Amino acid sequence: MLHLTDIQLQDNKVFLSMLSHVLSVDGFYFSTTYDLTHTLQRLANTSPEFQEMSLLERADPRFVWNGHLLREFAAQPEIHRFATPVMHGFITMHSCSINGKCFDWLLVSRRSCFRAGVRYYVRGIDSEGHAANFVETEQIVHYKGSKASFVQTRGSIPFFWSQRPNLKYKPKPQISKSVNHMDGFQRHFDSQIISYGKQMIVNLVNQKGSEKPLEQTFAKMVNSMANGMVKYIAFDFHKECSRMRWDRLQILVDQLAEQQDEFSYFLVDSDGKIVTQQEGIFRSNCMDCLDRTNVIQSLLARRSLQAQLQRLGVLHVGQRIEEQADFEKIYKNAWADNANACAKQYAGTGALKTDYTRTGKRTQWGLIMDGWNSLVRYYKNNFSDGFRQDAIDLFLGNYSVDEVEPASPLHVKKDWKFLALPIIMVVAFSMCIICLLMAGDTWTETLAYVLFWGSASFGTFAIILYNGKDFVDAPKLVQKEKMD
Repeated sequence: MLHLTDIQLQDNKVFLSMLSHVLSVDGFYFSTTYDLTHTLQRLANTSPEFQEMSLLERADPRFVWNGHLLREFAAQPEIHRFATPVMHGFITMHSCSINGKCFDWLLVSRRSCFRAGVRYYVRGIDSEGHAANFVETEQIVHYKGSKASFVQTRGSIPFFWSQRPNLKYKPKPQISKSVNHMDGFQRHFDSQIISYGKQMIVNLVNQKGSEKPLEQTFAKMVNSMANGMVKYIAFDFHKECSRMRWDRLQILVDQLAEQQDEFSYFLVDSDGKIVTQQEGIFRSNCMDCLDRTNVIQSLLARRSLQAQLQRLGVLHVGQRIEEQADFEKIYKNAWADNANACAKQYAGTGALKTDYTRTGKRTQWGLIMDGWNSLVRYYKNNFSDGFRQDAIDLFLGNYSVDEVEPASPLHVKKDWKFLALPIIMVVAFSMCIICLLMAGDTWTETLAYVLFWGSASFGTFAIILYNGKDFVDAPKLVQKEKMD
């Protein structure tokens, strides 16, 4: 540290704060005895040689978030036992009882460290076919030595598109016109088929407005790929469930029922014999792959769990999970917690629509909380996510600090507009307060003052909004998109 210049010492403090910021986010897990990065089915289909490997050697690199930090350990086999892979996501475990039969129920979500980042700054895929916000979620049941699991994935729409923040509440998605979409698209699904088998895409975006081109492009590319292993279904979540008609989600579940029965689930008996294997997977997405996606995944997972518990003898013939009040509460809360964890890690706030996941119905309070979370997301996405993105890129090794680098990207000169913005906003807010204090006794006069100064304030803000991209908190360390 003694050989560093004052500027380098200052930068070093910023870099350390970035690492601390990443590590302060909930959801990092490790085990010294169990491989958290693989599903039960993958572990059951490995060789004896694989089982003898160290956890670092055998871990799925997609889900090892400290892989960059362990790079020097990886080159020295003799110290592998000291290197523990760390997974990021969500894990919950519950000991449950139905009909007096006790079983363990687990939910595990593994976030990929490839194309990792935050909402708006990381969308679509990169040139290697890695999708943004890719999460593998596994539901596991242990009962009398038997084990069952059902796996689903979520991930950003897998072609090249972006949605950069610009102070607008909902920036318009932009589909890149300068790249070969099919190349990355093909790579993504080739990898998915190798890892999971058949693919059933469940696209939950709006089929009108700014999201419509994304849905149309996704459907067109699946048809162009003409791969019998990949099927596609679009379900306009917001349209179908408008006016609190959340019971209409059953329409989608019924549409997917035959495909789900074909995919089955993984089951191994108490003797270690594989009874059934999961032959395919549901790949769900909305825009963020958070709120709508989590609701649908919880419904599909419940349907699979119903079949598993009946086959294991926990549920009697004709019994439904929904009728088991104690377990149903555990189940709904766990999936809602899963939604919150994934949302905080990607969008910076808890998930939306969790009132439905927790209670099975939409509530007015849930709408209010969704509004609050949406406002918090708006602020973070525009004014603090640049730092979060830089922190993730530094932690994962996407940006490497070079001591001989002449100028740090952290030092970006800001023009007068950045100094003017807070002043303008303070003045506009002050005018609104003053107009209320100076208003006459009648509501008419008060309203006139509010409308006048409110319009002036709004006009000022509109000017700022016109060139809003200059004011958002953009990442500094990795300026160039991998897809360019």
